[in-house]
Amino acid sequence: MFKKIKAWAKNLKRQIFILYYAYKDDRVPWYAKVFTACIVAYAFSPIDLIPDFIPILGYLDDVILLPLGIMLALKMIPKDVLPDCEVKAEELLRNGKPKNWVGGSIIILIWVVITVWVVMKIYPHYS
Repeated sequence: MFKKIKAWAKNLKRQIFILYYAYKDDRVPWYAKVFTACIVAYAFSPIDLIPDFIPILGYLDDVILLPLGIMLALKMIPKDVLPDCEVKAEELLRNGKPKNWVGGSIIILIWVVITVWVVMKIYPHYS
């Protein structure tokens, strides 16, 4: 069972790299690029939208939402683009993944806004 999970995770990583190159390709429609860029940014982000320490929900994004987003993004990409991206992804897998500080910054900003909003609701006389 552990081998199946490991193989699934490796395939998921490979698909993220394919999406990474697909959103840079000029043959991909703009709406697919936007969706794919969001999925890639989230996947490469060092911070989760739902932190893993939250019971059950913390792993929901990693186990369900991210794979679902990857699947939808792959369906949006034209079939003639995917083989080129697969070749580039295989090469990237050997060299390491890119870092996406923009994606991480967006997730941090979302959490800061939520935290400020909650604090203002709890302590309205300080705002």
